[in-house]
Amino acid sequence: MTVLLHPAATEHLPAFITVPGETDVLLVVMAVFLLGAALAFGLLFLRLHTLPERMAHKSKKIQFEIVAVLGLLALFTHQHLFWVIGLLLAVIDIPDFGGVLGRMAGSLEKIAGIPPGKGADDVPDEISAGFSHRDEAPRLTKPKLTPVSTGS
Repeated sequence: MTVLLHPAATEHLPAFITVPGETDVLLVVMAVFLLGAALAFGLLFLRLHTLPERMAHKSKKIQFEIVAVLGLLALFTHQHLFWVIGLLLAVIDIPDFGGVLGRMAGSLEKIAGIPPGKGADDVPDEISAGFSHRDEAPRLTKPKLTPVSTGS
């Protein structure tokens, strides 16, 4: 069966014009391309969005949790400042003061002759001493002063 063209149509039609009743190949190709482009853009966005968190995790930063929370805040609130702060925290090395202070405490325990890690064992807690947070700790009473008379 021969397909007849409309009398007003030219003899050379572009390739993207389909015959009625056939599949529009260009439409299918563009739909697949659009779906792939949307997925690729979404993956690129999420990859860029998690960049500070991945940087902090890879370098084992102390502030990793803070960077992760800032990334989530930036994602859900659309505030770019959270993302920038998270990126700065992921790049900056915060000194580990806990390690230095722990070594100092261990040295002081060694000087005092206390076994390592046992320095605060003999300090009573409020609850173990019989006090709750509502009770008052016993207070020392002031001695009563008596006036001294001068012999004049």
